Amino acid sequence: MVAELYTLVERLGHPQILVVGDIMLDRYIWGNAERISQEAPVVLLRADKKEERLGGASSVASLVRALGGRVMLAGVIGNDPDGQRILQLLEDLGIDHEAVLCDPSRPSTVKERYIGRAQQRHPQQMLRVDYESREPIAAPTEQRLRELLRPRIRQADILLISDYDKGVCTPSLMGWLVAEARVCRRKILADPIRCKSPAENQVYEKYRGCSVITPNRLEAALASGLPTDSIPQALTAAEQLQRWLELEACIVTLDKDGMVLAHRDGRRAHFPTRPRQVYDITGAGDMVLSMLGMALAAGAEYPEAIRLANVAGGLEVEKIGVAPVTREEILRDLHEQQQSAASERVRPLRTGQPQHKILSPAELPAVVERCRQAGCRIVFTNGCFDLLHLGHVRCLEEAKAQGDVLIVGVNSDASVQQLKGPSRPVQPAAARAAILAALQAVDFVVIFDQPTPLELIQIIRPDVLVKGGDYLVQQVVGADFVQSYGGRVHLAAYHIGCSTSSLLDTIARRALSQAA
Repeated sequence: MVAELYTLVERLGHPQILVVGDIMLDRYIWGNAERISQEAPVVLLRADKKEERLGGASSVASLVRALGGRVMLAGVIGNDPDGQRILQLLEDLGIDHEAVLCDPSRPSTVKERYIGRAQQRHPQQMLRVDYESREPIAAPTEQRLRELLRPRIRQADILLISDYDKGVCTPSLMGWLVAEARVCRRKILADPIRCKSPAENQVYEKYRGCSVITPNRLEAALASGLPTDSIPQALTAAEQLQRWLELEACIVTLDKDGMVLAHRDGRRAHFPTRPRQVYDITGAGDMVLSMLGMALAAGAEYPEAIRLANVAGGLEVEKIGVAPVTREEILRDLHEQQQSAASERVRPLRTGQPQHKILSPAELPAVVERCRQAGCRIVFTNGCFDLLHLGHVRCLEEAKAQGDVLIVGVNSDASVQQLKGPSRPVQPAAARAAILAALQAVDFVVIFDQPTPLELIQIIRPDVLVKGGDYLVQQVVGADFVQSYGGRVHLAAYHIGCSTSSLLDTIARRALSQAA
């Protein structure tokens, strides 16, 4: 599962994404919360830093940009310094803002947050002040926006609607966008507003015909009139919204419980997420919308797009405010998940003591079978490992990263003598195996007597066969066999100057120098 998401991130490409909605400026005032004011029973914040970030639809645009997408943004700002600041931030990020209109009759929307630190640490949001107009944009402004949007819809791979109920996403504009997207065969994803109560859920009619909407737990409950406290309840609410609004799919985000999907083909599924250290939920919905848009534009199916959005949203809540999440961060998080999951699967197969990692050839088949039953991807590499050096360690770490369980074949003393001559090995096989077993990257070690590890490879049937980068694939013993059943051969990076022979030569030269 994790490997599939890793592959998806690597093939996201650079889709063209059109973001439409309420553009905002997020302002953060940071300071130390030192004492209670003498004027009133309120905390006194000694401000020491001001930070401005893009918010609302422009936040979605910036998050998509950080993920590697090409972005066109459409919306409305005011003719004021805050609007100019928004344009400058968009320019700095390389976001196309030709469809961002300036309306002198409206203020730019600003959300000003005050972040207090207790004793120089533990930052927490204390207060938010909003500057905004919620009046629908005027008809001439909407018409001008349509003119700018029409060619951009055709250029885009997917449309994202970021609706914060600040007046841009009017029912008439939404109906027009849905119709245009359908003509151009483009998916349109909407992050909807929160209706005040189930009795006022008709405001959701403007999302009718969208491909997807992504309400959170409370929004889905208010819009559907159904409870969403449990996973089954959330699935029922998602299914009702999908049918009512004639959507391709409804995806309800459930904070720590992940997401649920109700698809028009009858699919209903829950996608859990792993626990996170939550610092700030601001921007989590924007991040989910951005990642879903990127993944679906890259051709992903809904399940894998949702799983990837779970990861991105989880990384977002670990940050203060709306902060970009990059592909590199996602790949690193997926790698950590893979390593953690592999560790959990492997733990029952062996104890933590290095000596229990060393297997005899007779023990090997049973261990391999247990690994298979646990769903582990098995990696195999081999060598003499006479004097363990940096090149060996890096190669073993790279080998382990290719799967879940790393089995290392070690040439016996007789086998080393056949390959290297009568003066080798320097260390007996038992010592070499024990040193390898002490490494965290190595799960099992087996000593073999044959000149090549082919017999061992045929017993293990590894998913991945690893050899150093100083080999060619056609030179790797067992490569044809592994590839014959769909396995993979991986050539690890070669570290110049790292070899047992060069170490022994250096030792010999120094010994001669000291003797002289």
